[in-house]
Amino acid sequence: MAKVNIALDAELIVEVMVLAGIGNPQDAVEAVVRDYIARGHRTEARAVSRDEAERTGGIVPPEPPQG
Repeated sequence: MAKVNIALDAELIVEVMVLAGIGNPQDAVEAVVRDYIARGHRTEARAVSRDEAERTGGIVPPEPPQG
């Protein structure tokens, strides 16, 4: 896999490390990026399944509140 080097604000990285509980800055940022991508895939999957039911005339129950 190709690697990319980027520069980020140190305070931002320290906050990510603390919130993620990860001691290595690179690992902490990688974990956040991977989580962001996974969340996007989950959102796409939910949107597709709801759209499919509407397209085919199926009844879609309301979503429970998130959070």
